[in-house]
Amino acid sequence: MFLHVAPPNPLSRQYSRQVDAWVFPLFEQNWRLFAPDPESVNRQISARTMHTTPDGRVHVSGWFDLSGVDNAAVRHDVFPSHTAQNMLRRAWSSYLETHGGDDRPRSERALMMQKYLTDIAADRITDHRDGTFESVQLRVITVPIAAPTEGPGPGPSAAAPKSVETRYLPWWKVTSHGN
Repeated sequence: MFLHVAPPNPLSRQYSRQVDAWVFPLFEQNWRLFAPDPESVNRQISARTMHTTPDGRVHVSGWFDLSGVDNAAVRHDVFPSHTAQNMLRRAWSSYLETHGGDDRPRSERALMMQKYLTDIAADRITDHRDGTFESVQLRVITVPIAAPTEGPGPGPSAAAPKSVETRYLPWWKVTSHGN
């Protein structure tokens, strides 16, 4: 941790890759507490799994709402954990920052974020569903939040929200889950 937060020096530069691999994404720091950047969209992140049977048939599950599980955990807990509120959301934000629109990782950090996002999905599916699977696919539905209007109710100053976007990520292999 010291090498991560210390001013740049020869030692921190030499071991930056190893330090970043340990620090990110679990101990990432930002200044949102002091300069918040409120969300302008709501995201529903869902996942489905794929399993190939011994006779070669492929089974694809229905979509499982990962963000819905997080929202329920926050809504029904007087003191929700930081993890329940932010793990999936921050993993997705980091994925967006490290991948292009074509979902191809362009760095070691991008590969790490892809694996982190995949592991979160696989672990949460395993916790809530029975069965085995070898691959997981994510779907992210982004719904813009309309700008607030002046006065009660919608008026002529209300800006129309942008359209809903749905993004399907590729199928990713995961370590054995549900066995």
